[in-house]
Amino acid sequence: MVNWHRFFKSQLFWPLFALALVLLFNLLFTKDFFSLAMKEGHLYGSVIDVLNRAAPLMLLAIGMTLVIATKGIDISVGSLIAISGAVAASLIGGKLVYVDGVQKFVTLVPMPLAILAALAVTTGLGMWNGFLVARIGIQPVVATLILLTAGRGIAQLITQGQIITVYYKPFFYIGNGYLFALPFTIYIVAAVFILTYWLIRKTALGMFIESVGINSVASRFSGLDVRKYIFGVYAFCGLCAGIAGLIICSNVKSADGNNAGLFIELDAILAVALGGNSLSGGKFSLMGSLIGALVIQSITTTIYLIGVPPEITLVVKALVVIVICLLQSDHFRKLMLGRWIQGGIRHEKAAAKL
Repeated sequence: MVNWHRFFKSQLFWPLFALALVLLFNLLFTKDFFSLAMKEGHLYGSVIDVLNRAAPLMLLAIGMTLVIATKGIDISVGSLIAISGAVAASLIGGKLVYVDGVQKFVTLVPMPLAILAALAVTTGLGMWNGFLVARIGIQPVVATLILLTAGRGIAQLITQGQIITVYYKPFFYIGNGYLFALPFTIYIVAAVFILTYWLIRKTALGMFIESVGINSVASRFSGLDVRKYIFGVYAFCGLCAGIAGLIICSNVKSADGNNAGLFIELDAILAVALGGNSLSGGKFSLMGSLIGALVIQSITTTIYLIGVPPEITLVVKALVVIVICLLQSDHFRKLMLGRWIQGGIRHEKAAAKL
């Protein structure tokens, strides 16, 4: 039997409520939003598009959740996405050769090696962020601001300021492939989420991360190597950004050091906040962050589907997000409920005088 009272009090209630509101709006006002079609063994539809397009943001939200849980923040993930795509595209590319008189594109280096190189670079840069925060003691926003700025330059140095087009078809499967009728990106997110969830909930790792976020000084005095856990979550966040970069690069079949992942770090932080996680660190919910990412992507898709002019898309998205954040705020709900109750009392008193 479902304990509804406990569910209403849980951290996931308001993220799910926000997602339900967006989906309800689409049910009422967006034609064929929930329609699904099977073409060549692949499922197509707006819901599938939301899941597919939200994959990079969900990956970033997973990594960002752990960083924020330690009372940190990483605003460099957008630049890491650009670097990941730039490294992969420059190594894979697509060299034109002739096999038995037939034109064929082959990778410049083996694709697994290119993917590992991209992930190694972004994980290493995540470790750099962790080193600055954990060892040097620089404020997280300042430490990651360095890579936010320099990362774009690194990506453009790798691409030599050009958009690198990838012609090697097997690479396209990462961002455009399907497995068992569903986009392959969904399986990538599921694999990262399950592995991360198992590590933080089936071992003591999650408890240690929460302890660092709640009180790092007390955690250190209790015997925890606080710097090690802070260093580790930034490295993991870099890894998640690298995977997201591969998906985006594969999806658009090119690497753009200037625009890839631009401003996505703000959506990642917002997804964590919409998931009910406190930006001051401590207790966290990975599932809540995933739901927050789905809320953001659902809003974006809805805005495009209902034909909102592009020049006011960001304004509409911001207004919707503000409303959702207010609904999630305990203080705002208590304030509005108190006014509603006081208004009812005044109305009853006025009716009694009559």
